[in-house]
Amino acid sequence: MSDKGKNQKSNKIKGYLDMPIGGLILEAGNSVEYKTGEWRTKDFYINKDECSNCLLCFIYCPENCVRLTKNEVSEIDLDYCKGCGICAEECPKNAIEVRLK
Repeated sequence: MSDKGKNQKSNKIKGYLDMPIGGLILEAGNSVEYKTGEWRTKDFYINKDECSNCLLCFIYCPENCVRLTKNEVSEIDLDYCKGCGICAEECPKNAIEVRLK
């Protein structure tokens, strides 16, 4: 095998016997590799004109998907948002827009 082939990942699809048992954390910090946002049936968007930056959405989000920039709400990370709607429910200004996917 050439050196070129040693450093490339195999494109072969893994079978069920090759996959790790579910729920195992095989290496620290690997949760960012598993984008779980495709589970949700709704998308959530911040209306910055209505948002008062009370940060309740940030505090209550169980998945830490509300992103801050300079201590202000900037976006909801839809790659990891599971669509529970807690952020929209807790927003006193109704500044989080909910859209069906």
